[in-house]
Amino acid sequence: MSDLKPRAPVPALNVAMTNGSSWQLAGRRPEQFTMIVFYRGLHCPICKTYIAELDAKLSEFTRRGVDVVAISGDTRERAQQSCEKWGLTQLAVGYGFPVNEARNWGLFISNAIKESEPAEFFEPGLFLIKPDGTLYASSVISMPFARPHFGDVLNAIDFVVKNGYPARGEA
Repeated sequence: MSDLKPRAPVPALNVAMTNGSSWQLAGRRPEQFTMIVFYRGLHCPICKTYIAELDAKLSEFTRRGVDVVAISGDTRERAQQSCEKWGLTQLAVGYGFPVNEARNWGLFISNAIKESEPAEFFEPGLFLIKPDGTLYASSVISMPFARPHFGDVLNAIDFVVKNGYPARGEA
């Protein structure tokens, strides 16, 4: 597991995007947060529903000053298939994120149990990062189930911003 803690800098992150560009965390200056959603990949039916919901709610995050990216370890081809098959029209989707870098973020790593799965891949995680590059909050899960609901995340962001609520869990 990583030593990643709230109020501390997060690891560097640079990832290729399905639109042909690259996305770097360094230098991003959203009004409130950058939200990184790591997902398992094309093989995961729960990811399909979850990431499609994120795509549908993207404007709500943008309106709140949150820069959003979804990232998997999939190949470019598989990530593009996800965008097409899942109907993603707005979301920035990164691919090819290496397992060794996923470990730096504290993500759990799984080995394939079905032919449809990559030999090794990371489990889900959601990270809210402040404009200064420090971790505000995270949710890391060892299974594809029990992910944070995006409506709850939006409500939490509203509360945090309105009340100046500090990051917790740094002790």
